[in-house]
Amino acid sequence: MATIGYAQLPVPGGGDSPLGPAALADLATAIDPHLTQHVTNRAQRDSLYSGAPRHTMVSADDGSLWLKTSSTANTWATIYEPVAAWRAVTPASGYQGAEFAPLCRIDRGRVYLQGRLQRVDGGVFPTGGVKVGSVPADCRPAKYGSWAGGSGLTGDPVVGVGRLEVLGAASSTSTGTIGDILWYSQDGTGVPWVDLSGSYWLD
Repeated sequence: MATIGYAQLPVPGGGDSPLGPAALADLATAIDPHLTQHVTNRAQRDSLYSGAPRHTMVSADDGSLWLKTSSTANTWATIYEPVAAWRAVTPASGYQGAEFAPLCRIDRGRVYLQGRLQRVDGGVFPTGGVKVGSVPADCRPAKYGSWAGGSGLTGDPVVGVGRLEVLGAASSTSTGTIGDILWYSQDGTGVPWVDLSGSYWLD
């Protein structure tokens, strides 16, 4: 049977007839891998197309567009994904949101945080790796996340910055569990609030 186009689609010629349904089935099978498949969301993509051939393209209802890069694994390249909505960070016991609500969101494999935390009792933060909150389950890093976080200057702190860390599966500390947000500071008197603004990689 003759083929046409870059996709080498099978099209019966005069000497191939009468093939009828079989020829149509062959043509449909050849066309299918070149069509953009449609799903509701990423979860449905993984459920329906994890075994699809490489180069399969899938589009979701929110406009997300992915291209499969492996014939054997559920591995995709993201062509486009809308930026996710901000979600709440959960304050630890004894802490609460401050002037700006503590929030996080995922964008292309990276977690971004914003907002501030303060103590419920109005006191100052301990300095040595205290848990101040936790991120949602899908925001937990494979290794760990770490960045410099700003802090209030009320009282007599030495500096207005400390270290924030989100525990991941490979974190070496034993002071918390995966997804916990820890605050470290060298300010001997403590600080009244901590700004979470920062980001880290999920992998």
